[in-house]
Amino acid sequence: MEETISINDIFKTLKKRWKLIMLLTLIAALISGSISYFLLTPVYESSTQILVNQKQSENQLDSTQIRSNIDMINTYSVIIKSPAILEKVIDELELNQSADQLSQKITINSQENSQVFSLTVQDSNPSQAVEIVNTVSETFQKEIKEIMNVDNVSVLAKAEIKENLAPVNPNPLLNISIAVVVGLMAGIGLAFLLEYLDNTIKDEDDIKRLLDLPLLGSIQKISQHK
Repeated sequence: MEETISINDIFKTLKKRWKLIMLLTLIAALISGSISYFLLTPVYESSTQILVNQKQSENQLDSTQIRSNIDMINTYSVIIKSPAILEKVIDELELNQSADQLSQKITINSQENSQVFSLTVQDSNPSQAVEIVNTVSETFQKEIKEIMNVDNVSVLAKAEIKENLAPVNPNPLLNISIAVVVGLMAGIGLAFLLEYLDNTIKDEDDIKRLLDLPLLGSIQKISQHK
C-alpha cells in the first residue's frame, strides 16, 4: 500500500522537530555572523568618473566624433588595467603588489551611449583605495596622450574619503539572512529525514500508518502511586 503524506502529517512533523529546526537555524546564523564580523577582511570602495571628450577649438562635436569617443571607452578600459598604467601607479604609491593583483581591484563600468565611465577600486584600506583610484585616473589621463596620441580624457572629480565610510564587503546582515534561510531549509529537511527513518511506534496513528492494522482499543497510561 502506497503511503501518502497529508498536510496534517507535515505540520505534525514540524511541530515535533521544531527544536531541531530552530537549533540548526541558530547555528547557521551564528557561524555566518562570526565569519562576517571576525574572520573576513572588510573591503572598502572608492570611485571616480572619467569623461572621454575630444577637445575642439570650436567647442563643437559632431555625432561621428561622439560615437568615436563612446567606442573608445572599451579600448580605454583595457589600457587602464594594463601594466603600462598600473606599473607606474605601483611605483608612485610604492605598493607591495603586482600589476595583476592591482588589476583585480579595479572595476570599470560605463553606460550605453555615454561618454562617461566610472573607475572603481576596492581595497582593505579605505585611504589606499582613494589614493589608488586617483593615481590610476591621473596616470591614465597623462599616459594616454603618448600611447594613442589623443587628448580626450578628463577626470571629472577626484575621489575623497567619506565620513562614516562602511565597507562594501562583507555584508553581515545579508550573509546572516542567507544563513538563516539555509539553516531553516536544512533543519526542515533533516526533520523530515529523521521522521522518515523513524519506524518506532509511539501512538495509535503509528499503528495504522506502519502496520496497516485497525485499532481495537488502547490502554491509558497508569501512574504509579507509592
